[in-house]
Amino acid sequence: MRRLMLLRHAKTETDAPSGNDRDRRLDERGQRDSVMLGEWIATHPPFPEIVLVSPAQRARQTWEIAWDTMMDRCPLPLVENRPELYGADPAHLLQAIRSVPGPRQLLLIGHNPGMHELALMLVDGRMNDIGRDLAINLPTAGLAIFDFDVSDWAAVSYRSGRLARFVSPRLLREECWGLTTGFRPHGRAQKLWSPPLQPDRCQG
Repeated sequence: MRRLMLLRHAKTETDAPSGNDRDRRLDERGQRDSVMLGEWIATHPPFPEIVLVSPAQRARQTWEIAWDTMMDRCPLPLVENRPELYGADPAHLLQAIRSVPGPRQLLLIGHNPGMHELALMLVDGRMNDIGRDLAINLPTAGLAIFDFDVSDWAAVSYRSGRLARFVSPRLLREECWGLTTGFRPHGRAQKLWSPPLQPDRCQG
């Protein structure tokens, strides 16, 4: 069995001071959302054993903030910056996945449209209730988790993955996750967190 976690980078500023798209940084909401996803990953094992990250600043920052939240509760994974993930289409993303040698849990942090297209192409045809939101979009800081009944990453192919979970900051807020589970970010991530506005349906 192999587990793949596809995480799109969190929300970014519109333009980088340098004018280079690769240099765009997370905005305030993106930083908070990275904390939220790091906390979710830290409380939902199995944890990633290897992380492939796009070289874009926004992707690297998403991982750094998420890891700050996770680091005292998860084993340190192997982290690789992969230049080929920037702007990659589904075929190149799949090639990167197939190149992983051994670990069973892989987290890949990249960009749309390639990440969303890949997620839809990996689903084994049984788009369950979990996939309704994913079918529409893989939003910033959206996390799609797939399980593959294979013994090696090289055997992963389109339409062979079972969509196990789909998580996004919006869905977590709608579930009142940060309000009802005693959510408290850990480590340096604490200074980035501010509680979400309480939805009406979660009040008294």
